[in-house]
Amino acid sequence: MSYALFAHPFSSYCWKALIALYEKELPFDYRMVEGDGVMEALRGYWPLGKFPVLVDEGGDAPLPVIESTTIIEYLDLRHYERAPLIPAQPADALDVRFMDRVFDNHVMTPMNAIVQEYLVDRAAPDRVRIGKAEQALDTIYGWLDARLAKGSWACGESFSLADCAAAPALFYADWVRPIPESLAALRAYRTRLNAHPSVARCIEEARPYRGYFPPGAPERD
Repeated sequence: MSYALFAHPFSSYCWKALIALYEKELPFDYRMVEGDGVMEALRGYWPLGKFPVLVDEGGDAPLPVIESTTIIEYLDLRHYERAPLIPAQPADALDVRFMDRVFDNHVMTPMNAIVQEYLVDRAAPDRVRIGKAEQALDTIYGWLDARLAKGSWACGESFSLADCAAAPALFYADWVRPIPESLAALRAYRTRLNAHPSVARCIEEARPYRGYFPPGAPERD
């Protein structure tokens, strides 16, 4: 077993893969994507240059595993006995995979849409586009609050792939569109996520890079 992960500690999708590696306590070579040399090596495995990319170096030839959800699925197949992240029961596994997509598509995506507007023009971002993304977040926040009213984690009492997706999505989404105080279940869930050891580790590793956040990082978390 020998893994390398091309990632950056401030990237939300990198957090998702890192949380799984930390949950399973798997050793890996952290190849931080800062500088042309690492990016050139990354493009050798994935020409698009997107990250995270996990490289399994334990076989006859290095095997790249691309996209955060696929990385977690791969690690769970290889090391299921270490903190399983996808339930063995098919119906439960389907629910976890569904919630993984909810957090990626309906929390992370509108959050990123807001961030992108500040990347285009930090001084005068497009308020119409931001407003549409904020409305999307408001809608999913309400749905999630009802969904999370019972259970400690996204899919019951076990930390899973869904929570790996939820942690970075909600962490940064709350920075651009704060979760209303009235949504107590969702706010409490975000607090539990932030305190969970594998997530807390990602938060601390990302702390030196908060200046990278285009809208400006709040003085909290």
